[in-house]
Amino acid sequence: MPPVALRWERREPPLPPVAVLAVGDAVPRLARAARERVRAGARLAVLADDGPGLPAADRALLLLGAEPDLPWADGARYLGQDAGLLTPTAARPAPAAALWRRALGAAEGGICVLVPGRVLVADRPPVPLDSPEALDPVAGPTAGVPGGGADGGPVDGDPVDGGLADGAR
Repeated sequence: MPPVALRWERREPPLPPVAVLAVGDAVPRLARAARERVRAGARLAVLADDGPGLPAADRALLLLGAEPDLPWADGARYLGQDAGLLTPTAARPAPAAALWRRALGAAEGGICVLVPGRVLVADRPPVPLDSPEALDPVAGPTAGVPGGGADGGPVDGDPVDGGLADGAR
């Protein structure tokens, strides 16, 4: 069978948001916004790809939750659920999302994200975000940021690391 090219089509109406994704420079901004939402009572789950030695441009932070609980930050994307695949709320992959999920090898019940230029497949479920401080390792420097942590730098054994594997670098 010949390879099939991924195309993106406009989705109307947009999917309801169930997650928000930040990549690269947007990761610390989204982590700081999520800390504030959790402090305000939001219930979120998190997956992060922020391991030691990973270039900043390849780092990713995925937050899942109810639409009113989801934070926002410049450079982040809201995602909706389409046949078990998280995609941008206003875009539809073609061919169908179910075919892409299967082609990407996502396990049943696992997290699979497809956005233009990036594929993320989680090998374990998202971690409930019980403490805003759990985001400190991915929030980056917080000097001068209200409610910021100590130094916010990454640490080995990051408790937020949800095991995302980036398949489209």
